[in-house]
Amino acid sequence: MWTLRGVGIRPDQLPMILGGDAAGVDEDGREVVVHSVITSPGWTGDDTLDPKRSLLSEVYDGTLAEKVLVPRRNLVAKPASLSFEQAACLPTAWLTAYRMLFVKANLAPGSTVLIQGAGGGVSTAAIALSKAAGLRVWVTSRSAAKRDAALALGADQAFETGARLPEKVDAVLDNVGQATWSHSLKSLKPGGAVVTCGATSGPNPPSDLNRVFFLQLQVLGSTMGTRDELEQLLALLDTTGLRPQIDSTIPLADAEAGLKRLADGDVQGKIVLIP
Repeated sequence: MWTLRGVGIRPDQLPMILGGDAAGVDEDGREVVVHSVITSPGWTGDDTLDPKRSLLSEVYDGTLAEKVLVPRRNLVAKPASLSFEQAACLPTAWLTAYRMLFVKANLAPGSTVLIQGAGGGVSTAAIALSKAAGLRVWVTSRSAAKRDAALALGADQAFETGARLPEKVDAVLDNVGQATWSHSLKSLKPGGAVVTCGATSGPNPPSDLNRVFFLQLQVLGSTMGTRDELEQLLALLDTTGLRPQIDSTIPLADAEAGLKRLADGDVQGKIVLIP
C-alpha cells in the first residue's frame, strides 16, 4: 500500500512486482515459506542489521506472482500443520510482531503489554501472539468496532486512544508514532520498554526525555525479523494451534480488487491471493 501511494521506491525502479509474503513449493518440491528480508552476499549477522538489506518489492520483485525468485537461504520449511494460505500470512506482520514482543521487549508470561492502534496487521498479530504466550494484553483504538474486534481476538481490555490505564505496563508496542507516543511513554512502569516499528501518524513526536531518563525507560526500534525468528514463529504456530485470521482468499488475477479493499479498510484479517 505504501508503494502504491508513492512511498519507498523511485519512479526509475518501476515496474515493480509488489508483495512481501508468500508460501509455496520450491523447485525440489518442498513446501516452504519465503523470508522476505534479502541480505547482501556473504552477510552473516542479524539479517535486519545488514546496511544493504532490502525487502521484496523494494529492490527485487515481490510475491504477487506465479513464481518468486529469492536466494535459497530465504526459504524456510513450512510445517505440515499450516495451510499455504495460513503460512503466507506470516512473514511480514506476524514476524514483525513476534520480534517486537519476544526479541526486543523480551516479554515473559504474566507480563502486561499495551498495543497501540488495535486494528492494524502488526497489532492484531501481536494480540494473538501475546495471548498464546500468556501475556496480559491491553489495546487502544479510536474505533469502537476495532476495540470490539481486538477483544474478540483475545485482548483482555480495550481503551480509547490516550485513555488513562488502570496501572502501568511492562511494555508498549507502538507503530502509530506521533499521535500515541506521549501516551506510550506515560503508560510504562519504571524501566519499561516501548518498541516501535513504524510511525503511521508521523515520525517526530515530543521526545519527553525527562521521563525517559528519570524512569530509565527503554526506547527500542524493531524492523521485520530474521530467518531464524521466522522459523521460531512457524514452530510456535505449529505447536500451539494458533492461526492467523484470514478475511478472504481470492485469485491472483483479482489482486487489484484485493488491494482496493485494503485501501478502503474493508477487511478483518488477511486477504490471501492464490495463483
